[in-house]
Amino acid sequence: MMLKQQISGEIEGIREELIDLSKRIHEKPELAFNEYSAVENIISLLEKHNFNVKKGIAGLETAFRAEYNGKGKGPTVAFLAEYDALPEIGHGCGHNLIGTMSVGAAIGLSKVANKIDGKIVVIGTPGEEGGGGKVIMVNKGVFDDIDYAMMIHPSTSNIICRGGLATRKLKIEYHGKSAHSSSPEEGINALQAVIHTFNFIDHIRAILPLKSNINGIITEGGKVPNVIPDYACCSFSVRADTVSDLKIVVKHIEHIVKSIENFMGVKANISKTLVYTERYPNKFIAEKLKDNIAQFGEEMHYPKPNIKYGSSDIGNVSLVVPAIHSYLKIAELGTISHSMAFTNAAITENAHNQMMKGAKALALTGFDIFSDEKLRQDIYDEFYKTVPKYDKYDIE
Repeated sequence: MMLKQQISGEIEGIREELIDLSKRIHEKPELAFNEYSAVENIISLLEKHNFNVKKGIAGLETAFRAEYNGKGKGPTVAFLAEYDALPEIGHGCGHNLIGTMSVGAAIGLSKVANKIDGKIVVIGTPGEEGGGGKVIMVNKGVFDDIDYAMMIHPSTSNIICRGGLATRKLKIEYHGKSAHSSSPEEGINALQAVIHTFNFIDHIRAILPLKSNINGIITEGGKVPNVIPDYACCSFSVRADTVSDLKIVVKHIEHIVKSIENFMGVKANISKTLVYTERYPNKFIAEKLKDNIAQFGEEMHYPKPNIKYGSSDIGNVSLVVPAIHSYLKIAELGTISHSMAFTNAAITENAHNQMMKGAKALALTGFDIFSDEKLRQDIYDEFYKTVPKYDKYDIE
């Protein structure tokens, strides 16, 4: 108990440094894989506290690994930092708080490293907002020597063990033949192919796996109305309960596109982003986080049965290592994530007070893992029982 009090005290002692880091990240929002300033500020603070930092891991310029060794051999506990922003609205997902919580947790825990057998690690994971930074890092083996991974996401509720949907994006391009609208029979209308794609997707929704969702936009449909467009493009966000269901949905869309090619005579090209898998939060780690954050006045809850899930590349991490991605309230219920309202909420005094609680709870949970062999065994027993083993070809 004394060591836990010391860890919390150490984090409180760097409150101003952490708030300053959060503000620096927030005031200079940077998009996926371009988070140079955020990474510079994070690494500067970690190096100040004697972390050994390796930059540019997994071939990503804005990814990093910072570590601090304990007194002996033991497990490696990683705190995951996110710091990319959204177009136009900046940190409307509160990644300035995510990154800072993980940094604060690691620094606090490092102050008692002489009492710990194992290694404390911060992994900087760029490009969560659509870039799939963690997916790339998993594929490149960054998590191969990590035993446990943790992070907290700002939200409008306090939640543990919330899942996430599998997702990927599809870009569909159609190439037809241009013609003047006075002689449409001489052309092949690429825009019409796009319109048919939307219509056919609407027709198959009833046969898609449960929890599946397809949302799309037309990104290009021609230049002038009196010319049959020879090129048109649309983009879709596809979500499903699992990777297996996601493959079914994507296969349906591919069949639609092939049918349109045959029907209209267009040529199609489908581009796919990386797969974000569904998420498997570890209950034993989450319960420890729940216990630890309760001492700071925050009560964590399990998600309601009808809660709607989003997606994140933490899902791919949860396939290879026991992980949590818990949620901490910084804004009132009804505040929409990915909005200016949430951007504004992520820099308030309240958000920073919550950030400090989150950093302390993460650090204390890490300490529990280092010091409790039975807890470590329970975590892995659940991991092996609940997390599927996908073949790499399933998530390409």
